[in-house]
Amino acid sequence: MKKPPIIWLNLMLFLLTFTGAAVLIPWRAWTHGIDAIEWLTFVVLAFYSGMSITAGYHRLWSHKAYKANGAVRWLYALGGALALQNSALHWSSDHRVHHKHVDDNDKDPYSANMGFWYSHIGWMLREYQAHRYHDYNNVRDLQNDPIVMWQHKHYLALVLVMNIGLPALLGWFNGDVWTMLLVAGLLRLVVVHHCTFFINSLAHIWGTQPYTDRNTARDNGVLAVLTYGEGYHNFHHIFENDYRNGIRWWHYDPTKWLIKLLSWLGMASDLRKVPQERIEAAKLQMQLKLTQQRITHRQDYEELWQTLQGEYETLKQQLLEFYQVKKELLEAKRHKLCLEELRPRFNELKSRLKLQQANWNSLNAAYR
Repeated sequence: MKKPPIIWLNLMLFLLTFTGAAVLIPWRAWTHGIDAIEWLTFVVLAFYSGMSITAGYHRLWSHKAYKANGAVRWLYALGGALALQNSALHWSSDHRVHHKHVDDNDKDPYSANMGFWYSHIGWMLREYQAHRYHDYNNVRDLQNDPIVMWQHKHYLALVLVMNIGLPALLGWFNGDVWTMLLVAGLLRLVVVHHCTFFINSLAHIWGTQPYTDRNTARDNGVLAVLTYGEGYHNFHHIFENDYRNGIRWWHYDPTKWLIKLLSWLGMASDLRKVPQERIEAAKLQMQLKLTQQRITHRQDYEELWQTLQGEYETLKQQLLEFYQVKKELLEAKRHKLCLEELRPRFNELKSRLKLQQANWNSLNAAYR
């Protein structure tokens, strides 16, 4: 089967930037040295460009997980050009296709089923789906955003200004243009490229699937550190419109923290969150499925399966009742209504749910 034509511009970009960073950074460090300001600038610009992709391209524009004012969107547009991962319009179009057709080798632009190399970078090196560069029907909403269209129209000029002009200017202020260009420009670009590329590759290969196994996406706390919080990818692929990826307070998700901070400052609004009962229900269903797979070989499978199903239905019903009463209690507090009837009911359901969850966990642990 004839391979699609090579996209020479992309191939040369990735080859020259990676080789240049691998050769020139050690040489510069050995012959000239790299000071603390240059490393600090590297870190700041890495987070700025990387989180412009995760908070801007991904959660804002691709998934509409929240709204942001013009100043924030403008900063994302500049940071996206600094990240050099195509325009927000094109990136979002690709990403929406990915979610719609995840793991479909013919339709998913970076299907993980094609292997690590393909999903990490190979899909950008050949014209596997040439129409991607012309068909933006799935991002018509973004075509009404003047900042998105301004960036798309002037993308090449913005790339040059942000990746060469900005580091050169900062280097001039610091007294060393060339070292700043190499560290905060070249090395930063390569590191951000491959860290964000891990979302398409490693985050579909390495980790756990606590919410769904209907696609290859995985949750991985280590990858979250490398991808600005995007490592909780199994959660994201089942609840893609949630502004969070890491839903627990201890989950490393700086993108989530940035969005929340912007909302406190009045610069972001309408932060979307999946109801907790839906999250718990997904986890519960996945636990049931995994335990069923473990007991299929047992002679008493039918009896065990009936027990599991009974416990599952009981726990699921108690979850729904608990969160319904919790919502009613919060609503009553918000409107300063009488809570005398709701509080005892809430506490009773909470105790019953805790006991039922303990029974469920014990039952599942027995068959691991």
